[in-house]
Parts: sequence; C-alpha cells; structure tokens
Amino acid sequence: MRAGGNRDFIAASPQGERYAVLAQRIEESLGFMAACRIDPERTPQLRTTAIYTARDALLLPYEEALTRQDSLTGDWYACSAHLLCLGERTRQPDHAHAAFVVGVATPLGIKRGPTLTADESLRLLDVLDPDSALGRITLITRMGAGALAARLPQLIRAVRREGRNEVWCCDPMHGNTVTR
Repeated sequence: MRAGGNRDFIAASPQGERYAVLAQRIEESLGFMAACRIDPERTPQLRTTAIYTARDALLLPYEEALTRQDSLTGDWYACSAHLLCLGERTRQPDHAHAAFVVGVATPLGIKRGPTLTADESLRLLDVLDPDSALGRITLITRMGAGALAARLPQLIRAVRREGRNEVWCCDPMHGNTVTR
C-alpha cells in the first residue's frame, strides 16, 4: 500500500482531515526523494538506525556483567548504555554505585534533583571526575519547574567557580516541566 492509501479507518474521525493532509505531504516527500534517487539501495542510512541508551546504573550485578575491558587501551567500559546515570538514590560518593562508575571510562550522567546542594555536587564531581575530563560528566537537571529557578543558578555558579568541564543538560521528560 502506498503512503496515503486506505484512509477510510480515520476519515470520519475529528483528526481525519489533518491525517489526510499529513499523509499527502509524506507521499510528496517520498516522491521527491525518489526523483532525487534517494532510496534504501543507494542510501544505507535509510536502512539502519543507531540506537543509544541511557540508564540508571541501579542494578550493579547487571552493570558488572556487561562491563568489558578495551583490548587496546586497557580501559573498562560499562556496555549496558552509552551514558550511565547516577540519580537521587545512587549518587552518594561513598556508596557502591559511585565506586563502580569511577572504575569505568563510560561517560556518566549525574541527575541533579532539588535536594542536591552545591557542596554535595562538588564533592561528587571530585570523586567521580577528579581530573575534570572534558566529556566525562553530564549534569542532568531534574528538580521540577518550581525549584529550578531557585536551585539551578547556585549549582551552576559553584561548578563554574571550580573551573569544571562538565556538560549541562535539562531533562524535559522528568521533572523540569509545569503540570496542571
């Protein structure tokens, strides 16, 4: 069936007209691509997808089972995700989760909730990334729309004051939004 084919199943719905317009635009786009000779046979990117995962390093036996040593560098990598994250329950600098991620070269995310103080944040960075390696740590804000304006500036100032190289990321899916 070609794009925009059998639309009977939605034609009578409130979204029917919008669906028809969207289906027509997709059909036109596919026609344009065909005219430009962009197809799966000539363009491998249309046949493949790179999948990246980011996850909390909550289950240490799982993480350990998927940890491998690079045969060229000798570095250890947690291969369960491209970005391992420590969150509210796992970011204590003297606990097992922090000890595990210190031992791997996999990039790390640190979720920064509303309870994290600037001093705690800096202590955690000192433990997890003492050399402040560019690209090692991504700081993920997850503190709710109400706390964000009051809490985030002091965390940013503290990190800047220490000359750290961390990347900052806002997590729009978990707690930085407004709900009604």
